[in-house]
Amino acid sequence: MTASSPPPNAWLLHQLIELSAERNPAAPALTVGSQTLDYATLWQTTAAFAGGLARLGLQRGERVGIWLEKRIETVVASFGAPAAGCVMVPINPLLKPEQVAYILRDCNVRLLLTTRERLATLAPQLASCPDLHHLLLAGATEGATAPCPLHAWDALLTTQGGRFPTAQTELDMAAILYTSGSTGRPKGVVLSHRNLVAGAQSVAGYLGNHAGDSLLAALPLSFDAGFSQLTTAFHAGARAVLLNYLMPRDVLKALEREKITGLTAVPPLWIQLAQQTWPESIASHLRYIANTGGHMPEVVLHNLQEKLPRTRPFLMYGLTEAFRATYLPPEEVARRPDSIGRSIPDNEVFILREDGRECAPGEPGELVQRGPLVAMGYWNDAEKTAERFRPLPAHLRSSGLMLPEIAVYSGDTVRRDEEGFLYFVGRRDEMIKTSGYRVSPGEVEEVAHATGLVRECAAVGVPHPALGAAIVLVAQPTQATEDSTSLLAALKTHLPAWQVPVHIALRSEPLPRNANGKIDRKLLAADFQDLFGEAR
Repeated sequence: MTASSPPPNAWLLHQLIELSAERNPAAPALTVGSQTLDYATLWQTTAAFAGGLARLGLQRGERVGIWLEKRIETVVASFGAPAAGCVMVPINPLLKPEQVAYILRDCNVRLLLTTRERLATLAPQLASCPDLHHLLLAGATEGATAPCPLHAWDALLTTQGGRFPTAQTELDMAAILYTSGSTGRPKGVVLSHRNLVAGAQSVAGYLGNHAGDSLLAALPLSFDAGFSQLTTAFHAGARAVLLNYLMPRDVLKALEREKITGLTAVPPLWIQLAQQTWPESIASHLRYIANTGGHMPEVVLHNLQEKLPRTRPFLMYGLTEAFRATYLPPEEVARRPDSIGRSIPDNEVFILREDGRECAPGEPGELVQRGPLVAMGYWNDAEKTAERFRPLPAHLRSSGLMLPEIAVYSGDTVRRDEEGFLYFVGRRDEMIKTSGYRVSPGEVEEVAHATGLVRECAAVGVPHPALGAAIVLVAQPTQATEDSTSLLAALKTHLPAWQVPVHIALRSEPLPRNANGKIDRKLLAADFQDLFGEAR
C-alpha cells in the first residue's frame, strides 16, 4: 500500500480490528474500567483466541456462545470466534438460565464462554444441552465443575497449535443474534460477515466516526445496536469504552471521565438521562447522541438539546433482521422530530402495499428493506424465514435478472411524506417494545403457564410514559382465591426484569376470544390503554 492509496476495507468481521492494528497499532482500541488495550494487543489476543478454538477442534460454522457481562473477553470472543470460522452467539447477560439453555439447544452451541458464577446457576440446565462439548471460563476457575471439558481463558490463549481457516468469504455466517418474535420462543437471526461489516461502514459514515472518537458501549452487546458500538469504532480506528452501569448517573460519570464523543441509547435510558444534572464539561466533547429501539419523546429530545446545545442528535430506526434501515440527519430534527428519516447509505427502503406496489405519499404501508444489511434468515426455521425474508417484487428489480433478490419485510407500518421522509405508524405483529427490548407475549405467557397458577393468560403492551410500552398480564387463575402477588413472585424468578409484567389483572371468567377462537389481545389491550396515563 502506497502512502497515497486509501487504507484497505475489511470484508470479514475480525478484519475491522486487524486492519486498524496494521494502520495504528498503538492507538487505544478498548477500555474497560482502568484497563485499556491498544489495537495491536487487542488483535493479538483475538488471533490467539481464534487459534485456541481451532486447537480444541471446533469446526467451521460451529457456534460459540458468549454469556458474559461487558468485559475484554466478551469482545475478544465476539471477533475471535468468526476469525476461527465459527459463529458467535452473544447471549444477553440478564437472561435467566432456562432462557440461556434454550438458546444453547436451539443453535447447537458447541462451546460456551461464561464465568464460574454464571456456570453455577446454569449447571442444572446443561443436561438438556447435548451439543455443548466445551465450557470456557473467564476469570477464576477454582471449584467449578461441568459435565463437559472445562477450560481456563488464559490457558486457551497461551496454547500453541491453532490456525485460521484457509478460506472464508464475506457471505459466511459470523453471528446469530436472538430476538423475540410475536409468539413463542426467541428467533436466532443469522448474520454474515458482510452484514456486520457493511453495517459498520454505513453507520460510521453518516455518524462521521473517526480515529479520534471514543464511543461508549452502554447497550448490551447481544443487541445489534449495542454490538454496533464495537464495529463502528473498530472500523474507524476509534476507541470503544465498555460500561456495565447500574444507574443513569453511572453513564454520565463515564461520559465525563472517558471524554466520550458518541453515545447511542434507547428511549428509556434517554428519559432517565434527561432527568439528570449533566456535568458542563460533557457538552464540550460529546459530538453526537443517537437514539434507537423506539421513538424518542419530543420533550426528552428538547431537554437533552438544552443540556447539549453543540451535540448533534441522530434519530435511527431498524430491526435485527437488517440492523439499521433509516436515520434522521441532525439538521432535520427541528423540522420533523417525529420522523424516522430516510434510508441509511448503501441500502434502500420501500413502502409497499400488500400487492407489492409502492404506496403513494401519505399512504401507510409495510417497510421493506433491500441491500447488504439484510440478514441470512432465521436459524433452522424455514417457515419464519419465508414469512419475513421474501423476494423483492419483480418490478423493483432490473428486468434482466433471473435470480430473485431477497428483501426483509419488516412487519412495521410506516408512511412517507412528499419529501421522502418516513414516519412510523405501528407494528403489524403483537411484539411489545418495552425499555428498548422487544418482548414476545408468548415468552411471558409460557412462563406464566409453567407456574401452574393460571388457567389461561395473555400478555399485552399498553402505553407507558417512561417505558414506551408496559407489559400487562391478564390471567384467569387456577384457584379463585389466588391473588397476583404469588404469580408476580413466580414470574420474577424465571423472567429477566424487562419481561416481568408491570401490572397483573386477574379475571374470574375465561378471556375473550376473537372470531378465530384465539384470545382477543386487541380487546384486552384496549381495556388498559389509560392505565398509566398518557404516554408522551
